[in-house]
Amino acid sequence: MNSTNALQAQDDLFASLGLNRAAQEKKANDPSELGMQTFLKLMVTQMNNQDPFKPMENGDFLAQIAQFGSVTGLDKLNNQMQDLSASLTSGQALQAGGLVGRDVLVPIDVGQLPAGGSIEGQAELPAYSSEVTLRVYDQAGQLVREMPMGPSDAGSLRFKWDGLDDSGAYMPPGRYRMQLSAAQGDQTTELQTELFSRVESVNLSARDGLTLNLEGLGAVAFNNVKQIF
Repeated sequence: MNSTNALQAQDDLFASLGLNRAAQEKKANDPSELGMQTFLKLMVTQMNNQDPFKPMENGDFLAQIAQFGSVTGLDKLNNQMQDLSASLTSGQALQAGGLVGRDVLVPIDVGQLPAGGSIEGQAELPAYSSEVTLRVYDQAGQLVREMPMGPSDAGSLRFKWDGLDDSGAYMPPGRYRMQLSAAQGDQTTELQTELFSRVESVNLSARDGLTLNLEGLGAVAFNNVKQIF
């Protein structure tokens, strides 16, 4: 078989496999990659130089083709997943930018009191309570306000501290801890508080994902946000 016929035979083989020589030319010329065209050239060379008394089995030939196709498919799938991840990250970054300046509800017990403002939040009451009490502590751990809220049925319970201490004086701006307790029978249960906070900025990183920087409180993972307002 002369070189022209051999080349035509190879082209016919590529065509039978759904491949195009021109479409594969660029990858075949790349010495850093073993493209399908290069692989088939090696395969044809192997077949032309095989021992005629010990020819390659059809199963072996097909197995090599299938193995190479699997590797190529996995490589393409990996590239597609990387593209999808980049697209999702970009979309998440755009959405995160819209959270700046908005209020979010997060499961924390420390809130930031602005000048002349208040701290609001809520808690889930698992059962009826004969008396719910809100206590406010400053950064030194001193009790500055105790607010009896009366009885309450089970469910979501909203509360608000107006920034006043027990004497009716305004407390200075800063961080204060909210403690909500519920009397149930002869026991008192401390409830998990969720506080409303303002988003100052957002961070998006491969290691930590999306985090929100809350006013006066620091970073909180976006996954911990209960509601956005």
